[in-house]
Amino acid sequence: MYARRRHVYFTLMGLCVGLFVLAWGVVRLWSVPAAVGMCVAAMVIPPVAAIVANRRGPEDRWWDDPSGDPKSDEWWDELDGKRRR
Repeated sequence: MYARRRHVYFTLMGLCVGLFVLAWGVVRLWSVPAAVGMCVAAMVIPPVAAIVANRRGPEDRWWDDPSGDPKSDEWWDELDGKRRR
């Protein structure tokens, strides 16, 4: 799961850099408004890439990992309404 998110992140960031370079290296020769539009699109991509990279998947466990202390884990599971097997 982590590897897929990382690949999507780097793909989006590569697309962002590619749009920027293409806009001012090639497209501006024909149309400056199109180049500006490409840069605006490239400006939106980094926040989306960060959200995708930091999204919690259904099988990811971040904050609810067992702490290693059985008494504490039992107490938190009771508060969360989970049953220990």
